Amino acid sequence: MSKLEYFYRNAKKLIAAVMLISFINAQPSYSESYTKDELNTINVYEDVAPSIVSVDVDIDDGVSSGTGFIIEQSGIILTSGHVIEGHKKIKITLSSGEKYDGQIISDTETGDFALLKIKPKKNLPIIRLGDSSKVKVGQKVLAIGNPFGFSRTLTEGIISRVDKTKNKIQTDAAINPGCSGGPLLNTEGEVIGINQSIYNPDNNKSNIGIGFAIPVNLAKNFISETKKKP
Repeated sequence: MSKLEYFYRNAKKLIAAVMLISFINAQPSYSESYTKDELNTINVYEDVAPSIVSVDVDIDDGVSSGTGFIIEQSGIILTSGHVIEGHKKIKITLSSGEKYDGQIISDTETGDFALLKIKPKKNLPIIRLGDSSKVKVGQKVLAIGNPFGFSRTLTEGIISRVDKTKNKIQTDAAINPGCSGGPLLNTEGEVIGINQSIYNPDNNKSNIGIGFAIPVNLAKNFISETKKKP
């Protein structure tokens, strides 16, 4: 092989390698398809969603539906007290689709909380409880719930107002019937509030941008007091 042939053959290999590298670098990676903020929201949802459950309660008038979230791997679930009001039978549906009968450990009308217990086949994914004393108006928040039966629906918004007198966190993140008892999250995926109600002065049943959550620190106190009981 002459020096010219050797040079020509290696030059072709080099050009092919450069073209391949250029092609690979030109292809956007998976993460480049989303903004940093979008990626964070996606990650929070994928991390938290497995700990969200549907709560369906048989009552005299039919079925009351809401949301809950797992706080202990053994199957302890926090939800809103009004979701289970007048209960005859409580059915819990996990993100996997598994269904369990739910038992009430403790509930209270004062704080509108309820702790439920199921007996899962294995340890369950749990959610992290944050610190509601640190919430600020303008802070981005995420809400996950089961509005109108659409399981584990994600909405986002901001904290619109903090009412320390009434112990309410106001948000414009969409909260609809079926979302009660679900978590209001910060951007780190921590629960800062338990979604409770919406403001609907014209008696419609849909969200108009004013929703309320109970600060999670009150729920933490409720959980702590429940554990102290014999």
